[in-house]
Amino acid sequence: MNKIVYVPLDERPCNYDYPLYLAGMTDLQMAVPSRSMLGDKKQPANTEAVAQWLVKEADDADYALVSIDMLLYGGIVPSRLHQLDLAELERRMSVLRVIKSANPSLKLYAFHLITRAPAYSSSEEEPDYYADYGRELYEYGWLMDKRKRDGLDQAEEERLTHIENTVPSTIFDDFLGRRTVNKQLNQHSVSLVDEGVIDYLVIPLDDNSLYGYTSSEQRSLVHLIQHSNLLDRIAVYPGADEIGCTMFSRIFCEIHQYEPLIHIRYSSTLGPAIVPKYEDRSLNESIKHHITASGAYVADGFEAPDIFLMVHSPAASGVSVAETTDRYDARHHSYFSEVNIREFASAIERYARLGKVMVLGDVALCNGGDDILMKLLAKKGLLDKLDGYAAWNTSGNALGTVISHAIITAYNRAQAQLDPQKEAASRMYYYYRLIEDWGYQSVVRQYITDELLPGLKASYFQIEHVQDKVEEMIEQQLQHFANDYIPYDGALTISKVTTPWKRMFEIGFLLESEQS
Repeated sequence: MNKIVYVPLDERPCNYDYPLYLAGMTDLQMAVPSRSMLGDKKQPANTEAVAQWLVKEADDADYALVSIDMLLYGGIVPSRLHQLDLAELERRMSVLRVIKSANPSLKLYAFHLITRAPAYSSSEEEPDYYADYGRELYEYGWLMDKRKRDGLDQAEEERLTHIENTVPSTIFDDFLGRRTVNKQLNQHSVSLVDEGVIDYLVIPLDDNSLYGYTSSEQRSLVHLIQHSNLLDRIAVYPGADEIGCTMFSRIFCEIHQYEPLIHIRYSSTLGPAIVPKYEDRSLNESIKHHITASGAYVADGFEAPDIFLMVHSPAASGVSVAETTDRYDARHHSYFSEVNIREFASAIERYARLGKVMVLGDVALCNGGDDILMKLLAKKGLLDKLDGYAAWNTSGNALGTVISHAIITAYNRAQAQLDPQKEAASRMYYYYRLIEDWGYQSVVRQYITDELLPGLKASYFQIEHVQDKVEEMIEQQLQHFANDYIPYDGALTISKVTTPWKRMFEIGFLLESEQS
């Protein structure tokens, strides 16, 4: 049995549990560090303990799948807050050479984010000063990059000058200084690929846009990658929390010499060309990156596909993309004229007859599923025709997780004898994602936030003082949702709901089944 050592990006279910769910559908062994050493939001992980664990576990492993941000900073949020110098970070990075030297046959797959700069003022996951100057810091990066590439008009130059005169120099020094250090470490990761220490590297663009720090740093890194002739071993594209799943799928395909073909079908004619919110390129180009990084190929019509990827897409880009909190009748007009969910549902019904694996990437909205589409599919009895679902957070987060699930399910179905345990694990993960991405993110979360939290003197980001009560409410509401919508021939029980970062944004829970 092949052993994979996995160091996750952080302790949240999306990064810690989802790859484990995928591993549970395979014959691969996955070792992960204890959650207790992985930190808590702004509290960094015990990086020394993680490094020691990695050295020990990698000694007899076949693959290591490693978040470099976890090794260096102790997680995704600490990467935006740290005060570590370059020498200390390079020392922490040296553990990768150690494990490769101790086990030369080890294949090392790694991912290392380009640090994000959100477009809003909030210190929820950023330095404290981001609550006051976050928007200005984002605009500064956007304008500086646009000036370099395309030039600025007079109004933009005036805005840039205003920001330079408004944001204290100490804040600029801290924010830009950290970005400079982090960029140097991104470059160091590329050099480790060139040396042969890292066998395959993904550099995800976390919450990026057309212009800005991430765009500028991406171009610099891609130039370095091209100059080093490493385009075949390093991928750079929008994403973050799904990369653990994506790279596990790639390892799975390599071990099993599996090369699945994926046919992409959109709900909107304009869908392939739109630029999703929080990303910098067309949806179709992002999907091609996710498919390739997962170890699969885009079907071109010459061969029958192994997987149908149904993509419920918006028809407008960027800020026009709706959030799950937006009222249906307040969405951008293109949702009513350029997205055809009735035809899309009919296509799902037709494709289901072909007997292939079919999954739904529900990315028409940000931060959850489209309740309108999903209720239509439920009414038409089509939910049990799907094999996977994702609508979680950004477009890239959703697509990366559902593509990896589809690949493993398709491989298992192609075997001479279907393994009932692996198939059951795949179905339970599908149900979990329906409950999490549609049930919680699009329905239950908003109901509890609007109707129940005010009575508890709590709010979306402030539930710590009533966390147990809120988790109990979530569990009750999700159980009702599962009873009403999940197409399972038996009883599904939801328990042990957790709100990992003491807020409403994400949850974890235990899903158990009882066959009727």
